[in-house]
Amino acid sequence: MIFASDLDQTLIYSQPAERAEELGSRILLAELIDGKARSYMSASAFQRLQALMAELIFVPVTTRTIQQYLRIHLISQMVKPQYAVTSNGGNIVVAGHPDPDWQAAIAARVSETSVHVQDVLTLTDKVLNPAWVISSTYCDDFFFSHIVHRDKMPLQEVRDMSAELHQMGWSTSIQGRKVYVVPHAVNKRDAVAYIKQLLGEDKVVASGDSLLDQVLLDFADYSIAPRHGELFRQQQHAPTGNYTFTEESGIFATDEILSYVQSVTSAHLEIKESS
Repeated sequence: MIFASDLDQTLIYSQPAERAEELGSRILLAELIDGKARSYMSASAFQRLQALMAELIFVPVTTRTIQQYLRIHLISQMVKPQYAVTSNGGNIVVAGHPDPDWQAAIAARVSETSVHVQDVLTLTDKVLNPAWVISSTYCDDFFFSHIVHRDKMPLQEVRDMSAELHQMGWSTSIQGRKVYVVPHAVNKRDAVAYIKQLLGEDKVVASGDSLLDQVLLDFADYSIAPRHGELFRQQQHAPTGNYTFTEESGIFATDEILSYVQSVTSAHLEIKESS
């Protein structure tokens, strides 16, 4: 079985310094940037994840670039998964290196199904402006990540832009202070499906909190999402799927996620042993 999970706001979380000090040994430092703590993980969830590694194949699945993923030392250096999906599915990292076959396949799919990046810029440049956009990055030559002042963002203009982008083969996702613009072909589902086929695994359990995770959760045989984030908020207003959500929100939702994965894995192993 494969456990494919988003990282930020699903397994790892940023915490204010005071909150991190208050939680103490209940959380573990997951990531440093310039010597400063960036993200944490529940200590009990980390222990459970390590134990699960003997029973399943853990695949981190993140919108982060390869380099941004590698700096999460708690996952990339201590858990050391053989496979990781980065760049929202644009890259598959195998033993620390991008899979060239997957890179070539994705580049071809993007060319076939989405308009050229310059056409996207022609549209987005009309809407995105310094009054509310702090910075813009073209990530791994696959997608755009815009850091914004959420309270100043012209929501209707962004919605109209998103509708046009969708017709051009690009998706838009708003996550906190970030607005992602991603080609339809670059997604977490297809990357995990590729790994599933490569390894000959028959089942996938997935977790994630954002709309960029939705295609992965819909693809998986079993799925669970934390009780916070973009996906949870959407389901409260316009339910689009039958999702399992944790009772807890925030960093300790991870404990419930790993407990769910443990129960699914145990049941799957029992079925395999009895068949």
